[in-house]
Amino acid sequence: MTTNTPPTAHVSRRGFLKGASLVGGGAALSGLLVACGGSQLAASPPTDDHAMSPVPPTPPTGMSADEMDAMHEAGVKAFVAGVKTEGTGNQPLQPRIENGVKVFELTCKPMSWEYDAGKRVDAWTYNGQVPGPEIRITEGDTVRVIVKNELPESTAVHFHGVMVPNKMDGVPFVTQPPIKTGQSFTYEFVARNPGSHMYHSHHNSTKQVGQGLLGAFIIEPKDKGHDPAYDLEYTIILNDQLGGFTLNGKGFPATAPLTAKLGQKVRIRYMNEGQLIHPMHLHGLPQRVFAKDGWNLPQPYLCDTLNIAPGERWDVIVDCSEAGVWAFHCHILSHAEGDHGMYGMVTALIVKDPASAEAVPDQGQATFVASPDGDGFVCKLS
Repeated sequence: MTTNTPPTAHVSRRGFLKGASLVGGGAALSGLLVACGGSQLAASPPTDDHAMSPVPPTPPTGMSADEMDAMHEAGVKAFVAGVKTEGTGNQPLQPRIENGVKVFELTCKPMSWEYDAGKRVDAWTYNGQVPGPEIRITEGDTVRVIVKNELPESTAVHFHGVMVPNKMDGVPFVTQPPIKTGQSFTYEFVARNPGSHMYHSHHNSTKQVGQGLLGAFIIEPKDKGHDPAYDLEYTIILNDQLGGFTLNGKGFPATAPLTAKLGQKVRIRYMNEGQLIHPMHLHGLPQRVFAKDGWNLPQPYLCDTLNIAPGERWDVIVDCSEAGVWAFHCHILSHAEGDHGMYGMVTALIVKDPASAEAVPDQGQATFVASPDGDGFVCKLS
C-alpha cells in the first residue's frame, strides 16, 4: 500500500482504550504498544475516534530493511528449533473412578506463567496449567468435578456448552453460592451432549478467564460413526488477554506446531476463550468444517479461514495432502505479525513426507528425524 501519511502509527482513542482494557497489566500493555507501533504510538496522540491510519510503508526509524529481515528470520528459526518455556497447558487430566463415577479434581491457584521465552505474567490457573487440563469423557458418563479455591477471591466453574442440571451451571447467586477462598464445590452430572466444549470461571470472569481460568471439556460420542474419520487431533484454545495473543497459553515463537504425516487426516478443535474474534487461517490446505459448538453441521463445507467468535467452538478436518511447513495464524494481522517479526497467534502445520528428510527443500535448514517414541517427527535445524 502506498500512502502520503507520515510513518507514524495512529490508533483511535476508542480502539486504544479497548485494547488496553483487554490485556490487563503493565507487561501485556507494553506488548500491545509494541504490536501497535511502540514508542511511536506513545509519542503520537490519536487524532480521531473512528479510524486507524495505514501502516507505514517503511521500516521504523533506526531499523534497516536488512535488520528487519534478520529479526523475522530469527523468530522463525527459534520456532523451528523449539522454544523452551516453563509449563505446558491443556494436558489430559486422568480421573479416578468411584462407584462408576469419573472424578476429576481442579485446584484454582495463582502462579507465574511463562508464555514466551523469558516473558512471564501473573496467571490464575487450574492445576498449574494455562489452559487448564483437558477433561475428556464419553457420552453417558457420570462426571464429578471437585473444585478447590486457593485464589484470593471467590470463583465458580461453568461448563460452557454442556447440558447440565440447572444447579450445576456454575453461576454464583443464580445457581450456586460462590466458592470462597479456601472452600470447595462439587459439580456432578451425566455427560449428555457429545462434542467440543469448554470450562471456565463465571465469577469476575473478565479478569479470571483472562488470567487463565479456562480449559477444554470434551465429550466423546458413544457412536463415533457420526463424525468424519481422522488419524490424529489437536485442540487450539485462543485467548487474547494473558500474555497478549496466545494459542494454548503460548505466543509465537513459543507456540507448538501441529505435526502430521503426508496423507493423514487431522481433526482440529478450535475454542475461543478470549474477547475478540479470531479468523484462523491455514495456508496451503483447506479446512473441512463439520461441527459448531459441539453440534455436527447438516452440510460440512470447505474454507481456508474460519472466523471464531468468543465462546464458539469449531471442529474441522484437514487432509494433509501436501508436504511442507504450512503457516497457520490468526488473520487479524495485528494479532500475528509486526515489524519485529511474527508473534502471538502464529504456529505451523508441519506435514512430513516420510520419503523425504527435508521439510523445506529449497532452503535446506529444517530437517526431521523420527521422534523417540516412533510416532511422528522432531524438527531440527541443520
